Amino acid sequence: MANEIISYLEMCQREGTNLQRGMNYGLGGTHSVILMSLRSNAPYRDRLDDDGSVLIYEGHDEPRRSLAQDPKKLDQPQFRPKGRLTQNGYFHGAAQSYKRGERLPERVRVYEKILSGVWSYNGVFHLVDSWQEPDEHRQVFKFKLIAVEGEEDLQQSTSPSAERRRIIPSAVKLAVWKRDEGKCVVCKASDELHFDHVIPFSRGGTSVTAENVQLLCTRHNLEKSNKIV
Repeated sequence: MANEIISYLEMCQREGTNLQRGMNYGLGGTHSVILMSLRSNAPYRDRLDDDGSVLIYEGHDEPRRSLAQDPKKLDQPQFRPKGRLTQNGYFHGAAQSYKRGERLPERVRVYEKILSGVWSYNGVFHLVDSWQEPDEHRQVFKFKLIAVEGEEDLQQSTSPSAERRRIIPSAVKLAVWKRDEGKCVVCKASDELHFDHVIPFSRGGTSVTAENVQLLCTRHNLEKSNKIV
């Protein structure tokens, strides 16, 4: 469920792999996984556009091979030294194949690091575009992903006509986490938490202010469902 708060270990268990990389293409042949962060000290320049419905995700650097090497001054690689694709290459290939009408959009689960040890599941996105652009010192990859409703059933094909949705901005999540002290506002539970809209988005509620977002545990989130409390 989107807006679920999850630990790194729980993410790895859910995805059935050790998520040491930020980009993980083609897990189980059903979907891919991206780890993002909008924190000031994040290593890459990810951003949200169109009121939180579009993620522009930056590709990943060449691994550091020596102390003298600065990956931030090297073009982000599409291929490994022996010609195999990097994760940039796999995602780029999928995006370009979709644009050419050769395949459905890649389904991508996106997890966001909010604080050390605190992650938020941002739901399913469709990978729809990719390109290279100049940075200060080199060429970097950029990937465009659209947040979509549903699409959680990995056994079903992706739907190009899936309805767009908006995710809660990182700054709002951080403010809510600190305000609610990392606990359900109803029962003070500190596990199985979700970011919940006080007034549901479907009823005109907003995602862009902390006043309309709260922490609820799974039980109280399900009890509330789509009701206004």
